[in-house]
Amino acid sequence: MKKPKAPTLRQFQDRFPTEDSCLDHLMRTRYGERFDCEGCGKEVHYYRVQKRRSYACEHCGHQIYPTAGTPFHRTRTSLRDWFYVMFLFCASRNGVAAKEVERQIGVTYKTAWRMCHEIRKYMAQVDGDEPLGGPFKVVEIDETYVGGEARGRGTGYKANKTAVMAMLQRDGMVMSKVIPNRKKITLEGHIFHNVLLHTEIHTDDFVSYQDIGDFKGYWHHTVNHSIGEYVRGRVTTNTVEGFWAQVKRTVSGTHIHVSGKHLSKYLGEIEYRWNMRHRPHQTLDRLMASFA
Repeated sequence: MKKPKAPTLRQFQDRFPTEDSCLDHLMRTRYGERFDCEGCGKEVHYYRVQKRRSYACEHCGHQIYPTAGTPFHRTRTSLRDWFYVMFLFCASRNGVAAKEVERQIGVTYKTAWRMCHEIRKYMAQVDGDEPLGGPFKVVEIDETYVGGEARGRGTGYKANKTAVMAMLQRDGMVMSKVIPNRKKITLEGHIFHNVLLHTEIHTDDFVSYQDIGDFKGYWHHTVNHSIGEYVRGRVTTNTVEGFWAQVKRTVSGTHIHVSGKHLSKYLGEIEYRWNMRHRPHQTLDRLMASFA
């Protein structure tokens, strides 16, 4: 079976050649072709209002704005530019820097930065946080430090970095969280809230995970990284380690530095692409269809 591929730039340009085509897509996605008017209560067709991003009822003239409640609300940047940046986010493996957006569409850095952050927030919202695991399911869990500048392995190495943890269902979805610390009470709280009972949990030998198996409803297995053990039978954390590698390539390779204040947005973006990795042809469509 042929593996599906993400849409090409030419396909994207053919689909959204003009500003009007972008606005029409938003209108159809959010409201459909005919629907009940809030003004007169009749099932009507709305027609485009010239020189506005709005449509009006054919009977009473009541207007609606398809961009309201979306990342494009109250923006002067063209919808075609917004859609193109969304295409870049979905087509890229390691993210898109605001400077790259600034160069490609000719906006100021401030505008490019805002566009990128709005799209990241929306990608995280679309991706959601459904619970992981369940009977006969395996969830790998790990934590690491991201961001800042490495200053050696002393106190400074962690002082300017942000702690994050990831819970990844094998052959399934991943969920990552910015955490204040790596203490037992912090990690266990996220596990109990986001991993369903009767799940087989795989971690490394970090001390904060040691009591997970004592709680009814979880089966806990570990690999001992301190002695060079990374796989024991089917027990491993290599998949979640692969997710961390993707995160660090994106942060260090594309963005150079990410502050702890905004790190959750970047994680949401990386999560979305990871969770859609087997459906690259639907990555952009799912994001655009979600405006409904």
